Amino acid sequence: MTDISPDTHCTRAHKPPRTEYLIYFGIIFLATLPLATLSWALAAIRQGSLTDKGPVKRAWTQARIITPMIFSA
Repeated sequence: MTDISPDTHCTRAHKPPRTEYLIYFGIIFLATLPLATLSWALAAIRQGSLTDKGPVKRAWTQARIITPMIFSA
């Protein structure tokens, strides 16, 4: 006799589409770039030297933090 019961142990986890994630990441990155540039410039003026973490790296880090929060909600 053939077993035609559903195979429940092989279900795949739900993952958001990669394209959608990249679109959100890009929007958030562009939104955080001006503020990251301003905070980097203020830190450079206060400290008198340029820091290792530039404005692009700061904005990239913020986008990497914020975007997964949107997809986990």
